[in-house]
Amino acid sequence: MIPRTRQRQVDRRSFSRRRCLVASLLPVLATRNVLSTNGQGIEDLYVPDRIDRSIERGIDALLRQQQDDGSIADRGHATAMTSLAIMALAAVGIVADQKTPQGLALHRAIEYVLNPRNQDGGYFGQRDGSRMYGHGITTLMLTEILGMGSSIEQNRRIHDSLTEALKIILKSQAVVKPPKLQGGWRYTPSAQDSDLSVSVWQVMALRSAKNDGLDVPLEAIEQAVDYLINSFVSPLDENGQPRDQVSGFAYTPGTHHPSFTMTAAGLLAMQTCGQYDSPLVAAAARWLLQHTPNRGDRYFFYGMYYYAQGMHQVGGEAAEVAGKVTSDELLELQSDAGHWISEHGEERNIGMVYSTALAILSLGVRYHYLPIYQR
Repeated sequence: MIPRTRQRQVDRRSFSRRRCLVASLLPVLATRNVLSTNGQGIEDLYVPDRIDRSIERGIDALLRQQQDDGSIADRGHATAMTSLAIMALAAVGIVADQKTPQGLALHRAIEYVLNPRNQDGGYFGQRDGSRMYGHGITTLMLTEILGMGSSIEQNRRIHDSLTEALKIILKSQAVVKPPKLQGGWRYTPSAQDSDLSVSVWQVMALRSAKNDGLDVPLEAIEQAVDYLINSFVSPLDENGQPRDQVSGFAYTPGTHHPSFTMTAAGLLAMQTCGQYDSPLVAAAARWLLQHTPNRGDRYFFYGMYYYAQGMHQVGGEAAEVAGKVTSDELLELQSDAGHWISEHGEERNIGMVYSTALAILSLGVRYHYLPIYQR
């Protein structure tokens, strides 16, 4: 069972990232008389029972998909899907070990990703066909579990694989591209163009790695922020303020209409890069308050993942509205077997593990176990 009473993480400015994560894994042993922190209300400290039960059923559904080789996948892209599943497990407090069924499953999944046959010179997107999408997802996952493996030896291999994976991301970003596309990423490491959907995963991986103390040049983060700004739809005035105070992000720079998925993705990416007070973040949050998720969206689960995380970090009305929308939508869509799967072709074809992992990550925003999603 996932503990239903959780302790907010202490201020990360005063403690190391890993030390805070370990602290957050300690369940509250007393009653629910917990003080609020960082100006957030007491209601933000707890996960409603109905969400806990939904996540528990979702975790069970994911683990039923684990294969003999340790992978957690149902329709291809095994390394990327296993990495998403690992993040879903870790996001709700499951720790890799070999003493519990869930801990053993997580250990085996990590071992699958670390297998040399799933890497190609540090690149995780080649063997399973997931390209830079999968590479960014897997690199982010490795940054988030660094130091939290089941053994010293597994942690060493996580670090070694991560070091090589980061080199791929940095080298890919450095490819010469048109000015508006510089700083971003596309489908392959050598691509000479960029899109926001691929770029967000690389941005989160770099920022998480930098938080880990790994060698990530500040310039790489700054260039990524520049690309994010170029992907914002509204023109900016001389003070960097959007002319349209209710606006969002697009798939590629130069597009005139924001989309739900890309606005949610851009919002979270800006926050990940520390741009919490950016006027673009405020404008995107306003846009998302006016354009809630639609089950008919081509990438509903993908957009919901960014929406739930990003709006939660905005706080206030944005967090309240998004929290209710996310739980109402996802709990209604969960199958009797505990999993989620899209009703539409493009996401449905990616599979159940994909939708289920993203749904758990969306519902689990209050758990505060993955540091990349903490403000």
